[in-house]
Amino acid sequence: MSRDGLPPYFNISPDAALAELDPPTGTGGFAAIAEACRRGRDDLAGRGLDEAGTKRLRLFSTWEITKYLIPVAPGHFRRVLRENPGLPQGRSETEGGAKWFTLDEVLRLRAHFGAEGSKAKEYLPYRPQGLPAKIVAVANFKGGVGKTSTCAHLAMSAALDGYRVLVVDLDSQGSMTSVFGARVEDEWGTVFPLLARHYARHLRVDNQRRMDRGDQPVPLDETMTEALKMTAADVIRPTHWPNIDLIGAQLNLYWSEFQIPVWRMQSRAWKLWDALSDSLAEDGVLDRYDLVFLDTPPALGYLTINGLSAADILLVPLGASFLEFDSTGRFFDMLHATFASIEEGENMAARALGRPELAFEWDAVRAVVTRYDGGQQAEMASLIGAYLGRTLSPYRQDYTALIGQAGEAASGIYEADYRDFNRETYARGRATFDETYAGFKRLLYGTWRRDARAAKAAAQVAE
Repeated sequence: MSRDGLPPYFNISPDAALAELDPPTGTGGFAAIAEACRRGRDDLAGRGLDEAGTKRLRLFSTWEITKYLIPVAPGHFRRVLRENPGLPQGRSETEGGAKWFTLDEVLRLRAHFGAEGSKAKEYLPYRPQGLPAKIVAVANFKGGVGKTSTCAHLAMSAALDGYRVLVVDLDSQGSMTSVFGARVEDEWGTVFPLLARHYARHLRVDNQRRMDRGDQPVPLDETMTEALKMTAADVIRPTHWPNIDLIGAQLNLYWSEFQIPVWRMQSRAWKLWDALSDSLAEDGVLDRYDLVFLDTPPALGYLTINGLSAADILLVPLGASFLEFDSTGRFFDMLHATFASIEEGENMAARALGRPELAFEWDAVRAVVTRYDGGQQAEMASLIGAYLGRTLSPYRQDYTALIGQAGEAASGIYEADYRDFNRETYARGRATFDETYAGFKRLLYGTWRRDARAAKAAAQVAE
């Protein structure tokens, strides 16, 4: 209220408002604002960098390891270290203080317990032999639902669990790339060359058909020629996590949204939706990793279609509000329309030629409530659950002080040092993401077990 008791939008002086107004903004003003944001972003991200200017993952204490990472009693953990001096022994910051370990050392310790410890305990996560990595897409075309943070924290959870993880940033805004402290110079450090290579290979085959018919081939331009020289290994880079690698993104990746439809017009037979999945499979990525997480743009464009088509598991974050529930419903409606349209278009020709029909399928689809406030949103969350049923994960990501502070530091909650909080605050903050990961892990185990049984049954039939 103003001094006279009226709301603040009364009695505004036009002359005073004019005095506060900046000069008009031209297109150059956008560049200045972008540059200011870049400096601020670099400053914030730089606070988590080491002397060499790269991100460094924090250490993990004996308390944290035995509580969250390796299911052993602290006394037994210390005894095993004493009896095995060749194992990582950790380091103390004070004489007689707690021992701290790098994550790489934790992974070595977990491998030791997995080989030598009780077979009744899950020291190593389930991973059936001979099956490819599972691809997980996190998607919703509404912004601000926690899509990138959910994807990042699931990737970090899986890494702490011992899985080998690849994170693929499909969003030209590059938020996931920033989370992992990476910088990508141009589109040639993103998934773009993998998509271009997929098209170029198709075009070469298509051109041969054209020439066989006596038609002129479509020339391969410089972009396609360069892309044919590249593989996924050229764009995958390590992160400060020893078992998380990244294919990053930057603004030029958005060019794909304009280039892909041009390629499709040149060759209508090109299956653009298979470009990412085929490229990852051809380059052996699905054999080198256990999990591939795809962070998609907040729109149903060609990059998102590629991510969703490649995915085995689809996770859709949403807030517990009417607008986000409504938007998410429209997102699923658009998914249906898009993929049903692709199936219909492909299957008309398939039926005419007597070929197998195309049918998209996902191992599991789950919606996940994020940034949840139990005091304000319990009724809405229950209503959403009543309508979505099993599609909605029963675990809701609470918004806590730990999550807020981690976001301010441009880090994941698992990168936060619990000594910056009290242990209760830390445990409560990470518990909400631990539960989300537990729900995801059940999906993962179930899909892998189903695949393993199917592979075993197929092998028995072949015999």
